[in-house]
Amino acid sequence: MSGEATVLARLRSLATHPAARGLADDVAVLGDLVLTHDTIVEGVHYLPTDPPESVGWKLGAVNLSDLAAKGSVPAGALLSLTLRGDDQWEERFLSGLEQILEHFGLPLLGGDTVALPAGAPRVLGLTVLGKAGGPVPSRSGGRPGDKLWLAGPVGDSAAGLAQLTADPKATGLLVDTYRRPIPLLTIGALLAPHASAMMDVSDGLLLDARRLATASGCGLRVDLGTLPLSPAFRAARGEDRAARLFAATGGDDYALLAALPPDVDPLTILKGTEVNIVVVGELTGGGAFVLADDLGPVPLPERLGYEHDLP
Repeated sequence: MSGEATVLARLRSLATHPAARGLADDVAVLGDLVLTHDTIVEGVHYLPTDPPESVGWKLGAVNLSDLAAKGSVPAGALLSLTLRGDDQWEERFLSGLEQILEHFGLPLLGGDTVALPAGAPRVLGLTVLGKAGGPVPSRSGGRPGDKLWLAGPVGDSAAGLAQLTADPKATGLLVDTYRRPIPLLTIGALLAPHASAMMDVSDGLLLDARRLATASGCGLRVDLGTLPLSPAFRAARGEDRAARLFAATGGDDYALLAALPPDVDPLTILKGTEVNIVVVGELTGGGAFVLADDLGPVPLPERLGYEHDLP
């Protein structure tokens, strides 16, 4: 093992409390509390040229998306804020954070501030606490035969990042999606009581689907042809196999991936909502990962999604 996997293996030897769920999930569950923490780093999770308001929004969104995947209600947050002596940037960042906290009813309860050396990249962290609304689905509860349902499109954020990389002044729906993702809290709360397993898609659909299948001791089949692609994505990238592989591996989607028993119909559960939910595959017996589309089998790409490889 190398990189992130090595560190995680060592951390699992420390995080032995049952609430940690073996560090095989996106949250800890302590009684009826659901806890998650995410960090975003300048130049890694957001561009130095991104508006500070969008960075504040994104820090809240990535954490709230973890709660969404567990059907939990936001209860409070703790902020880790690094200061670099740029009062204007920090005020604008806090304005964006304030917007998402107010939008989703998430009170800020405390945290910590620390000064950074001049020129050091910003490292921003948020711990979010939620209240469980019922059973909290893990990654590991999936069973062979469960259908894999995806709520929300994939690829928009990666396409927006590609546009900004090519032109830092780019604007439009895809750029907005990259900068200001929307956590699907209402959808997660509706799906959670019925899900065998559920997680949000943050590092790429193929990588996160494999994580869910591995945690559940299952194999996996994914159909690229069924991926929900937005009109903006289709206009920018197309919808051929290459475009669909781009969408399935791009990351930063914050869609929800749910393993549901075959007799559960989420279209009925989510009736009246505006989120598009489709079957993108199923869990299978054994450990094989099969990828296909309308043209037949698809070789697995070398990169299934974003992983934190260390130098």
